[in-house]
Amino acid sequence: MTETRPRSRKSPYPLWFFIPAAIIYGVLFLVPTVSSLWFSLTRWDLSTAEFIGFENFQQFFSEPFLIKGLINTLIYAVTTSGLKTVCGLLLAVLLTGNIFARGFLRTLVFFPVLVSTIGIGITFAVMMHPTKGIINVTLETLGIPGPGWLTNPALALFSVALVDVWKGVGLATLIFIAGLAAISPDYYEAARIDGATRLQQFLRITLPLVRPATVIVVTLSLIGGLRSFDLIWAMTRGGPGFSSDVIASVIYKQYQAGFYGLSTAGNVILFALIAVIILPITLWFNRREVEE
Repeated sequence: MTETRPRSRKSPYPLWFFIPAAIIYGVLFLVPTVSSLWFSLTRWDLSTAEFIGFENFQQFFSEPFLIKGLINTLIYAVTTSGLKTVCGLLLAVLLTGNIFARGFLRTLVFFPVLVSTIGIGITFAVMMHPTKGIINVTLETLGIPGPGWLTNPALALFSVALVDVWKGVGLATLIFIAGLAAISPDYYEAARIDGATRLQQFLRITLPLVRPATVIVVTLSLIGGLRSFDLIWAMTRGGPGFSSDVIASVIYKQYQAGFYGLSTAGNVILFALIAVIILPITLWFNRREVEE
């Protein structure tokens, strides 16, 4: 008996259909990426470029304020991603239940996502003013001394992170609501018949079955946190000192100062950092999903 092999399925589309997409991908991604790698190895300005090897990278990792920006980036990304995931899931569970004005509350939670990040940054910078901001003024009327949200080096980065969570938790909630809607009610009905409490239903049914949505939220939140710039720049400009600087703000400051090669090297480091963090996490989540 001869073994029959399945025939390879031929694509119904001609190969040249992919040429426009390949050209756009090459022009908008491949060419800038390769150019950045090259210019990160040079000392360049708008007219000349001198090859200097890895000196820009050596300088980047030898400057204390640049290392501070790298550490702050990791802290900021982990903080915002973790809070968005936890708060988004809890809000999604609440907003999928039988509560009053559920549609209005969903709109209210999602609304900050639609507002300009710069506008939110400026607004909260005014609200968090140490003496005239509405937050500290309200706390003082209650007899509580208001802290320097954006002027205290120990609080500035986390204050911006909380504003980032407030703005972005609506998108995480929306993704989790879609994930919860895909779970069959039969699972919860069977659990209630077996006498499972709501907490047990949440831990044994909701958490495992909402994992695909969790992967999306964690991935998007981490990427957004690692490359965050506009909100931080609008609220603190990396200050006070370098306490709230992240890689993106450090890159911008170096570019403003005329260190184009060093700023390009920072871009390459940021790209590598995102890839090194996001790819293993995504693979780990996908492997766990397949195993279960």
